[in-house]
Amino acid sequence: MNRISPQGEGNGNSAAGTKARPGGEGAQACVTPKNRTGFLCHDRRSCIPAHGVCDGIRTCAHGEDEDEALCRDVPQSLPRFLVAHCGNPASWIYSDQKCDGTNNCGDCSDELSPVCPPCGPGWWRCPSTVFRFCGCIPRSLCRDHVQHCSDWSDEYSCPGP
Repeated sequence: MNRISPQGEGNGNSAAGTKARPGGEGAQACVTPKNRTGFLCHDRRSCIPAHGVCDGIRTCAHGEDEDEALCRDVPQSLPRFLVAHCGNPASWIYSDQKCDGTNNCGDCSDELSPVCPPCGPGWWRCPSTVFRFCGCIPRSLCRDHVQHCSDWSDEYSCPGP
């Protein structure tokens, strides 16, 4: 989870995501091999995951994913397709972290959103006791003699991996 830091300029009435995005000009979205939102490098072949932009590691061949104009005022300087907002308006995540099974926002708003699909085949639906997960846990945690669901269904009902 990331926090939106107020900047010294402006009147403070601008909502996150409505500011001009100088670093995002010309940036294009793509779909990664894992079917997630990505950032298309200038070579038009490399698609890096959204969370790989402005992470301090130059992933694109020419380093455009770490361009100073793109990364100077994160998240405001990022193209909209790279940012997803959490339930708490002061928090944000990279768009590829939404609906990924992990509680990236801290309040499960990224996993319990109506756009998120139900638990996938490798997951078990239950009220989780583990902060990292929300309404589903990985089936690999089933029948491991540790309570991960508040109703204990991971130990007694889940068929396991």
